[in-house]
Amino acid sequence: MAETKSILLVGVGGQGTILASRILSEGLVEAGYDVKMSEIHGMAQRGGSVSTQVRYGDEVFSPIIGRGEADVLVSFEAMEALRWLEYLKPDGKVVVNNYKIPSAPILMGKEEYPEGVIDIIKNKADTSIINAAEIAEELGNMKVMNIVLLGALVEAMNLSDIDWEKTIKNNIKEKFIDINLEAFERGKNAI
Repeated sequence: MAETKSILLVGVGGQGTILASRILSEGLVEAGYDVKMSEIHGMAQRGGSVSTQVRYGDEVFSPIIGRGEADVLVSFEAMEALRWLEYLKPDGKVVVNNYKIPSAPILMGKEEYPEGVIDIIKNKADTSIINAAEIAEELGNMKVMNIVLLGALVEAMNLSDIDWEKTIKNNIKEKFIDINLEAFERGKNAI
């Protein structure tokens, strides 16, 4: 019996966190796992927090990941990783996008983006830092940042034997498939 694995994906509204989670879940289902996924939107349209929880194994009874239970925390934005770090297992792994999105209070000048967020995360957990924005920019479309991070997650979880190309093609508009497949591979190679 395969142990149930728990993946927490967090980001900010508009970053494609939910699409990446859906592709992840569909790929895992195609590979024969029982998969449960939940999603939480916190004012996503205004740049608020978005999180999805994906759990997979032979038989999964709940999509909910409690504090200290996530095998992997994938953060699409640096501060979000810090916000959700308490959900990671003591021996869990963080995949964090080295990318900052200022919240509304920061944009209004009422607060400042905290310094050293990535260093704090690195000191508390096994962390892989991905410059997904740079990779997406090199590919010519910032919107593929989420698929770069999906590729990094797949590599971090040793899930490369699943047919991700098929799953990405099933979820992406045809004219964007090639760039998303390239983003996925670049993310895998970034780990």
